[in-house]
Order: sequence, then structure tokens, then C-alpha cells
Amino acid sequence: MFSFLSGLYFRGKLTYARNFENPPPRKASGIHIITPTDGLCSPQLAVSLRDLERFATVPIEADESRYRLPLEADATKLAEKIGPNCEVVLLGSVATGKYVDVLEPIFGERLLFPREFVGHGDMARGGLMLQRAASGIELTYIPVSHPTRLGSRATKKARAELDARLAANP
Repeated sequence: MFSFLSGLYFRGKLTYARNFENPPPRKASGIHIITPTDGLCSPQLAVSLRDLERFATVPIEADESRYRLPLEADATKLAEKIGPNCEVVLLGSVATGKYVDVLEPIFGERLLFPREFVGHGDMARGGLMLQRAASGIELTYIPVSHPTRLGSRATKKARAELDARLAANP
């Protein structure tokens, strides 16, 4: 369902994640999807029309409690399951705080994203992930906290949000 609704971008993320997932043995599934209302879900989860309607009612914003609280709870459980040495790769947007502001306090420096995403939009990232999955060449990951995560074309708002986060957590 997610692949159908978001096309190339989500299909690229899911294909890439399936090709390169490497979860700790007997700890947790390696792929999780962030939902607007239900925290983290498996890509195999059957989604009903009622689920879609519920998802549509909640904005994916870090300050939206109906989104944030289930995601925080699931991410905290996942962090406990995988242990302190396992890295977590975020294939979603890192240009705003909608994912980063919720996940970075939980995973810290272990929360990574593909360096190759910097400066590219959803469609370009989706195509890149499909290409890399087909070639078997994994992307290069850097911490979400890395100062270059927004690239040189970041909006003033996104850059100001990152600067404020960096100033608050030196």
C-alpha cells in the first residue's frame, strides 16, 4: 500500500532496505515503517481503509503528540531490543525535524542516513536506492547529527532548526 501511494520513493526505500537490512541476530526485524498514528510498523502489515483514514487525520510533525508519542514508544522499545552497538539507518527525510527530532534523542549517534541523500529530493533518492539495490552497492552512512546533513540548498527554516538543535546540544 505504501509503495502504491508514494510510488518510486517508497518502492526505492523498501527495495533498498530489503537488500541491505542487517538486523542483530534474534533481536528485531531489520525494517520498520514510520506511520502517522501507529509508531513503527512492519512492511508486511496489512493496512485497511480505516487505517488509511486514521493516518490521514494526523500530520507528521514532531510536535504532534498523536504522531510523536507512538513513534517514541516504539523507537524506545526498538533501541532496547537492538542494544547499544547497533546502528539505525533512517531512509526518510532528514531535512526537517519530523523524524530526526523524535528519533535522534532515542538513538543518538547511532541514527544514520545515507550521505548520498544530501541535496536530493524524494524522487532522486528513490531512484538512487533502486539503482543501489540492483547493483548491490550499499550507500555510505553518516550520523543524522552531522552538520552537512542539510546540504548547501537547505531552506532557511531547515537550516535554522538544525542550528538551534546543534546549539542546544553542543
